[in-house]
Amino acid sequence: MSDSHLFKSTLPESWTGRVDGPNPDHALWSTTVRPMDDPASVDPGVALIGFASDEGITRNYGRAGAADGPDAIRTSLGFMSVHDERPRYDAGTITVDGHDLEGAQDTLADAVSTIAKAGHLPVVLGGGHEAAWGSYRGLHEETGGDASSIAIINLDAHLDLRQAEPCNNGTPFRQVSELAGDDFNYSVLGVSPTDNTKFLFDSARERGVNITTDDQLSELSPTEAADLAVKVTDGRDRIHLSIDLDVLHAAVCPGVTSPASVGVPLANIRAICTALAKTGRLALVDVVELSPPLDVDKRTARVASRLVEEITAAHATA
Repeated sequence: MSDSHLFKSTLPESWTGRVDGPNPDHALWSTTVRPMDDPASVDPGVALIGFASDEGITRNYGRAGAADGPDAIRTSLGFMSVHDERPRYDAGTITVDGHDLEGAQDTLADAVSTIAKAGHLPVVLGGGHEAAWGSYRGLHEETGGDASSIAIINLDAHLDLRQAEPCNNGTPFRQVSELAGDDFNYSVLGVSPTDNTKFLFDSARERGVNITTDDQLSELSPTEAADLAVKVTDGRDRIHLSIDLDVLHAAVCPGVTSPASVGVPLANIRAICTALAKTGRLALVDVVELSPPLDVDKRTARVASRLVEEITAAHATA
C-alpha cells in the first residue's frame, strides 16, 4: 500500500530556489508554496500532488525513471517567479509500495477527491500516465459519480486505450471509459498514427473519442489549437486536462519514456493549457511521463514546470 498519510505539515526537500530579498515582489514558487496538511482549512488555490510511479511503465516494458519526475518538476518550478497571490500548495507525494500500483491509485483518488471537494485545483505530477486512472476517479468521486459533467482532454502521442491485465501506463483511459460508460467524453490531441495500432483507433471510434493527430494539431496556429480544445469541452462543467509530455518533440522533451519523432509545437500546447485554465471549468490536471534519468539539460522538467506555472496563473484569472 502507498503512503496513507499523504497530507504533510512540511514541504518536500526538492523545493529549492534563490532568495533575492524579503520584498514580496521577489516571490518565487519556492518562497510562496506552502504545505497542505488539511485541504479544508486553507484558502482555495492550486495543490500539487506527486505520484512517484514507474510501475505502469515497467509493466508496459518501458524505460524506468519517471518515479523521480515529481521532485524534478518541483525543483525546476521552485525557481519560477510568481506574479499573483493565488495560493500554491504542495500536498506531498504518493509512492508506489513495491508493485502495488493499484493501492497507490486508490490513495491518489482519495487525495484528489479530498482536495477538489475543498475547492482547490489538484495538479498531479507524475510519474507514469497510470496516474490518470487514480486522478480521474478522484474527480469522479467529487462529482458524486456524475461522469456526464466531466470532459477529458489528453495531450498525448498515444490514445492510452490499451486492454491489458494488470493495468499499466497505456490503459488509464480504457479504465476510465469502463467507469464512465455512455458518459465517457474523451478527446486526444497530438496523436501519433504510427505509435497507435488499428485496434486502438477502432477502440477509440467505438467510444466516440475525438482524435486530432500530431500533424493536424501542428497545422493549427496556437489560437486555433486553443479554440479547438475549448470547443470539444463544451457542455461539460468540469475539465480533466491530462498532459503527457511525449506529445512534444524529443528535442523539446527528451526526458520521456517514449520520445516523439514528430510531436507538436510547444506554443500550441501552452495555448491549449492556458485557454482551458481560463474557462473556469478546469478541475484536474495531470503532468506525467517525465523521466529525469532520460532528460537532457533538464529540458523536459523545465517545460513541465513552465506549463504548471502558466496553468496556475491562468486559473487565477478565471
